[in-house]
Amino acid sequence: MPVIIPNNLPAAEVLASENIFTMPVARAVTQDIRPLRIGILNLMPTKIVTEAQLLRLIGNTPLQVKVILLHPQTYASKNTPADHLSAFYQTFAQVRHKRFDGFIVTGAPVELMDFERVDYWEELQEIFAWTQTHVHASLYICWGAQAALHHFYGIPKIPLPQKCSGVFSHRLLHKNAKLLRGFDETFFAPHSRHTGIRREDVEHTAALELLSTSDDAGVYLAQSRDNRQVFITGHPEYDPDTLRLEYLRDKERGERDCLPRNYFQDDDPSRPILSPWRAHATLLFANWLNYYVYQETPYGWE
Repeated sequence: MPVIIPNNLPAAEVLASENIFTMPVARAVTQDIRPLRIGILNLMPTKIVTEAQLLRLIGNTPLQVKVILLHPQTYASKNTPADHLSAFYQTFAQVRHKRFDGFIVTGAPVELMDFERVDYWEELQEIFAWTQTHVHASLYICWGAQAALHHFYGIPKIPLPQKCSGVFSHRLLHKNAKLLRGFDETFFAPHSRHTGIRREDVEHTAALELLSTSDDAGVYLAQSRDNRQVFITGHPEYDPDTLRLEYLRDKERGERDCLPRNYFQDDDPSRPILSPWRAHATLLFANWLNYYVYQETPYGWE
């Protein structure tokens, strides 16, 4: 089944070239079916790239999904054209009266700032509170996960001695979680962050369940025990070349130790990229959409 996207969204061409099934709104409204309504609060600077990354994963399931793209009203994006935002995005004020089956909050390049110093922190806190009554299941990625864990459970983010960048092996801690159905005992996922979450902070929070960790990257996947919140500290949505582009950017800035680990063959930037995380990413999003959104949200939720 397709993912329903705004008419003329640029990501449609990218997804079509990859044989991902999409459907414009104009066609979807002619079908007698209630698609899942998924909101995406896109906090990434490269919003157009992130759209394609997430839609690729959301669109690779048997479910029909309608996506609503959102951006913070209290922050002016410096890297996304204003006409793109006005054409394809809404603000929280425009949708706060609506209910969503699922809601995704992306990462953001503000990890080294205190949460309270982020320009849109008050707005984000209001959105977090709203999800408790207007969203059935939420998924938080990287800084979005750190922000949500801090807001809902008081869990702090901690600075790392050096940037966690690369592709790391992870192991399952709770094989029976529905989110992990079909997973191998170990799997790979990319990370790109300067801060992390302490394992003991998650384990000592009764309302949370730790699902997966990495010896090198630490906490990766956690969820609330009612399955309505999922927290991912890495970036499973990343394209194969995303870490390469970040590496070149950081290198140009003169940053040391910015080479992503286990990413280039033999850790040599002149050699091919290794990207063994894409099957895991597809399964993770498919499980979330199916077991935590589609199977659980009441039909009349909207």
